[in-house]
Amino acid sequence: MIGLSLPPGPLRVVCLAAHPDDVEIACGATLLALAERNAQHGDVSAAWLTMTGTLERAEEGRAAAEAFFPGAISRYAQFADGRLPAHWGEVKDTMEALAKDHPADLIFAPRGDDAHQDHRLVGTLASTVWRDALVLHYEIPKWDGDLRPQTHYVPASPERVARKWQLLNKHYTSQQGRDWWDEETFSAMMRLRGIECHSRYAEAFAVSKAVLSV
Repeated sequence: MIGLSLPPGPLRVVCLAAHPDDVEIACGATLLALAERNAQHGDVSAAWLTMTGTLERAEEGRAAAEAFFPGAISRYAQFADGRLPAHWGEVKDTMEALAKDHPADLIFAPRGDDAHQDHRLVGTLASTVWRDALVLHYEIPKWDGDLRPQTHYVPASPERVARKWQLLNKHYTSQQGRDWWDEETFSAMMRLRGIECHSRYAEAFAVSKAVLSV
């Protein structure tokens, strides 16, 4: 397996979510790695855009973003949860407004074939707004059972896996008590994806288009 690396130098990251906690659940360990790179070299910036969420959930999300990536910028649109497709135009306008302020090299977004309609819309629009960025489409475990084969993997150390859960559980107290909200859920996902890339743990993404320089 050939390993691919992000280039050195400035890296602009945008994290897109339909709901607070989507990004951190899907790629929290990867974000921790990017934050460590930024702490060492000061060359990574990050902005979060979340489409739905109450004021309470938005505050949780802002605190979580800052914990996963210190200095991250957070925006919340507060559309109705579960109703994003009814606001297609407004959602795209919101994303394009962020793109004007935050051009990106790397986008984290849901998959365009995610079972949740809000996720699908955000994931589909991501590459139409940031056309020259690498879009890593992330996965989220859910009742619908929509996990699919992925194309790209980011290995994660056991320490980052533990830190990811610690920060998730600390900042998203509104989710505590749900039957799927526990450390085992997220570590098991990462353990299975790790097997697929010869690592102990990993977060996995789907990429529909990438340019390889040789």
